[in-house]
Amino acid sequence: MKKYDVYGIGNALVDTEYEVSDEFLRIASLPKGMMTLIEEQDRHRLIQLLEDKHEHQAVKLASGGSAANTVVAVSQLGGSAFYSCKVANDPAGDFFVRDLDELGVDTNLEARREPGTTGACISMVTPDAERTMTTHLGITQQLSVRELRPDALRNASVLYIEGYLVSSPSGFDAALEAQRIARASGVTVALTLSDPAMVQNFKSSFDQLIGQGVDLLFCNEDEAALWSQTDTRDGAIEKIRSACTRFAMTCGSEGAIVCDGATTKLVAGVPIKPVDTTGAGDNFAGAFLYKVCRNQDYASAAAFANRSASLLVSSFGARLTSAVVNQHLKG
Repeated sequence: MKKYDVYGIGNALVDTEYEVSDEFLRIASLPKGMMTLIEEQDRHRLIQLLEDKHEHQAVKLASGGSAANTVVAVSQLGGSAFYSCKVANDPAGDFFVRDLDELGVDTNLEARREPGTTGACISMVTPDAERTMTTHLGITQQLSVRELRPDALRNASVLYIEGYLVSSPSGFDAALEAQRIARASGVTVALTLSDPAMVQNFKSSFDQLIGQGVDLLFCNEDEAALWSQTDTRDGAIEKIRSACTRFAMTCGSEGAIVCDGATTKLVAGVPIKPVDTTGAGDNFAGAFLYKVCRNQDYASAAAFANRSASLLVSSFGARLTSAVVNQHLKG
């Protein structure tokens, strides 16, 4: 029996969330609904613009990053997870390590870490619940094969690769090496496309990962359209299915389209008034993988994941609280 349900690899970030208007995004020259990579001085300027000039206050602070949110969802539901990442020997890094430890996620992180700045993400949520992000990668940009723990990876049912890693040469190398180890060990390889901007700017890197063998692909409709270079849902599904026979494509309030290698099905979403869509795809992937690792069929896993994601988007933050998970998802 495998020790871990999911072994994740991705960018470790400390998330700060703000409520903003569309007008603020225009003033800040940020593309709505996208993730933009920024340098540390730009991050400081944005915080000054948010807090000093426009008097926005942070709504929530949490350890984050796409794959981190996914493995946390697995752990909260009662599964087992390992996370390979890189944080600095600074207060934000201490916070990140402590948070994952308290959530029951095993990591490669040690008490003594390299000096530097831990990665940070500013997530800005508009009244329509759309999230716009800026990310300063900090030390996570140096994530490499050194952060991998092959023995833990071989002892996992699923390797989950965060698509944001394609923006870092060493991070991409780590993803490729993790993929190689997983395939040699019979571990299912799952990849998420993560963000439309990543697909738009690093499509060849995603093509390389998919070409070398991805067993399960996660994406949303926008990412699917960009990767498949088609403008119809059916066209995107056909292109994805020809490259990766198993996939889960989220479609907002409509739910998710899943394919188990034989049957493709739209699994209806749960009606909800969205407050904040940050982390919805990450949460969906975690809940879906948790159920798949317990031998549930894809349609049932997607129905459960839709319910989990609907709970997430009904409040602020990229993760569910343990209280919500225990009350609404367990049992």
